[in-house]
Amino acid sequence: MENILINITTLKNAIKHNDAAHIHLLEQETYAPDVAVFFNDLNDKEAQYVYANLSPGFAAEVLLELDEEQREQIMSELTSKEIAEQIIDNLDTDDAADVLNELSEEKQEEVLAQMTNIEHSSDIVDLLNYDEDSAGGLMAKELVQANANWSAQSCIVEMRTQAEKVETVYAVYVVDDDEKLIGLLSLKKLLLAPQGAMVKDIYDQDIISVKTNASKEEVAQLFKKYDLVVIPVIDTIGRLVGRITVDDVVDVMQEEAEKDYQSMAGITGDINENDSVFESLKSRLPWLLVAMVGGVLGSRVIASHENVIRLHPEMASFIPMIAAMGGNVGVQSSAIIVQGLANNSIQIKDITPRLFKELRTGLLNGLVCSSLILVYNLFTCDTLALTYTVSISLMSAIVFASVMGTFVPLFLNKYKIDPALATGPFITTTNDILGAFIYFTVGYFLYGMF
Repeated sequence: MENILINITTLKNAIKHNDAAHIHLLEQETYAPDVAVFFNDLNDKEAQYVYANLSPGFAAEVLLELDEEQREQIMSELTSKEIAEQIIDNLDTDDAADVLNELSEEKQEEVLAQMTNIEHSSDIVDLLNYDEDSAGGLMAKELVQANANWSAQSCIVEMRTQAEKVETVYAVYVVDDDEKLIGLLSLKKLLLAPQGAMVKDIYDQDIISVKTNASKEEVAQLFKKYDLVVIPVIDTIGRLVGRITVDDVVDVMQEEAEKDYQSMAGITGDINENDSVFESLKSRLPWLLVAMVGGVLGSRVIASHENVIRLHPEMASFIPMIAAMGGNVGVQSSAIIVQGLANNSIQIKDITPRLFKELRTGLLNGLVCSSLILVYNLFTCDTLALTYTVSISLMSAIVFASVMGTFVPLFLNKYKIDPALATGPFITTTNDILGAFIYFTVGYFLYGMF
């Protein structure tokens, strides 16, 4: 951390003294993601100065690493021609499309009109037509492909030409005369192919691909399931149209993890630290209102047993514990189910066994916790009625919360509702209410017996 602070201090000093040579040195000795970190400590004017003194290719890489607000600020100072020449021309098609998607449609058209590389601009326009949350929106057009009827030697010659525009070549995709993907040719097989060998004789027909309309979550699952670093993308009739690399999928996984975490906290929509107060309010308020309504319902449950509390005021001291334990157990159970649904480790056939497993787990947890509180109350409580009421209620609330925490995410998932919502205020509030109801119901019967 000390070195970073020194570099930032030195950088600010270079900006102050208009020392462009220091910026050039920074580019030579630092990676783009590290330079992007410095922008967090620069004001708009300083950031613009640093960006303007970076080489176009490196500047474009740095721009990708900045957050959306920082990119918007930098691009707002550039003309459409400068954006086209300094940024878009230096990015792969998928990254270029992502940057353009952050501009207005009018600005997009102006930038595209300034591009001189017709093939590059055409590929970008093609990507802009896909939903950004689909495989088509994630893919890049840069790839190396070969016709099955080529010789291995011709393939190598052609690959040299195609590879000039591809940052990393993982393999050669094999297509037929209709451009339909039929297989994969590893670089090792290509280089070791005997003289006169044909591509159709050495390529591997066993290939995993994804269609352009597949969701980004499906793409991420394929990468995880098959340990992929790249996957080809085909259109509806099987023609090869692009590829998706693992770096793009890592971003998808991070976005999904952040989304699930926010849902679990009762935050709706896509929210980040740069959003306005109104946007933050809009994303947080709905589930706070749900929690408030739940609190009102919980208060009504308690109020409906006012006579019981008046006769046995000692019961009131254990209400928070019963409610909190039910809520915590429910969140634990639902979090495990949501995780299983997210990584597809839970299938339809697993639902019944999973419910019974959570029921057994709830029984054991309830037995341990209720036994401990029973021992505690035997030494501290004046009445056996309260002692047994708390223990039985606690065990019942834990078992019920375990089942609820398992069932609710599965139910929401069945009806295409994000199951991550089940781990938020909804499950906690529901278990609070039911825990209070169970507590007073058990107390009503046991106090009548003792």
